[in-house]
Amino acid sequence: MKKILLIVVIILAIIFALPVINLIRWSAQAKKPLDIIIVDKTVPTLEREHHKSFDWILTNERFVKKENNSSYSYKKDYYGFYPQRPLRDKKWDRNDYRLTDLINLAEKNDAIYFTDTYGVFFNDWFRGINKSRKSRKIYGGLNNNDFLLLKEMKDRNKLIIMEYNSFDYPTAQFESVRTQEKLGIIFSGWTGKYFSSLDTTVKDFPVWMTTMYRKEYKKPWTFTKAGIVILKEKDIVVLEEGKQLKNPIPQIITDGVSTQKYGVVPSVAFDQWFDIIDPLQNAIISKFKLDTTPMGDSLLVNNALLNEFPAVVQDPATTRTYYFSGDFATYNVPYWSSRFKHIEKLKGILFSDKPDDTRRFFWLYYRPLINGIFSDYYASLNKK
Repeated sequence: MKKILLIVVIILAIIFALPVINLIRWSAQAKKPLDIIIVDKTVPTLEREHHKSFDWILTNERFVKKENNSSYSYKKDYYGFYPQRPLRDKKWDRNDYRLTDLINLAEKNDAIYFTDTYGVFFNDWFRGINKSRKSRKIYGGLNNNDFLLLKEMKDRNKLIIMEYNSFDYPTAQFESVRTQEKLGIIFSGWTGKYFSSLDTTVKDFPVWMTTMYRKEYKKPWTFTKAGIVILKEKDIVVLEEGKQLKNPIPQIITDGVSTQKYGVVPSVAFDQWFDIIDPLQNAIISKFKLDTTPMGDSLLVNNALLNEFPAVVQDPATTRTYYFSGDFATYNVPYWSSRFKHIEKLKGILFSDKPDDTRRFFWLYYRPLINGIFSDYYASLNKK
């Protein structure tokens, strides 16, 4: 009996000791001072889900602010929309850079990441109202100051990352076109997303898509299985599992060279919004692949689309400008875990081995990709 009790005590001691050990290991890591501008205009809740995962990576990898060597705060260290407590009062503030700030910001900072510029809309901010695609904008969209700051950063060869929906509504066409030109890409106008169910009775299903479908095809929406919806202004393409799709979840595919360089997995499922771009001369690091049937291929071709398109592209000249063609930074990771070294080893709790487990995207793709990009950049700035 005593022997069994001793074994139990030892096991419990190990269980409680491991978090302490990993916290100490995290604290012992060398800090990497890097001043980063984070832009997130889509913050309808206090969770800051559209940039919190990026801050988690910065904290976990010990990237800190130069001024005081402190970790980045996902609650305070960003430009954009600031919801105020209590949320029920629907009060908000904004943190914007002015035209007179841009030169100083570009000189002082090392990198900029536009995690989300879509913004906050009336129906998102005031819950309980029927959803529509284009409700009244409260705040958001890429603007002139955003473009000018991006230009100033690029002129100084600083690190630039921009994500999905920087070019579509509500960004004005003028800002969209010249930002695309600065990045050296062309936005096709098509955006899409995977849905675990296309049944309109499912909670929070975007019913405005069914209206678009009926207007274009003159027939009712009859889809109920999992699938992908791709949209462009008044056009809509629906790919359903078992008809136009084999596996309904889009995959992000990365070749051998990039998997080694960034430490990402060769294939990972992705269930967030994406857009379709022409990379022109940009290097393609990863691509989206839709597992279509011949029927699905025909439907795509009829709309001048393919089942493969860029997911991450990189400026081949400076190698310091990236565009992510997906809503990559949106992941509500538990922030307390950012201060534990090797937290990703809790496989089975955080994510599984199942190929279609979309939690794998953050742990096995986004996290190593961001760490690889910023670690390489940090090393290049600190070469003797």
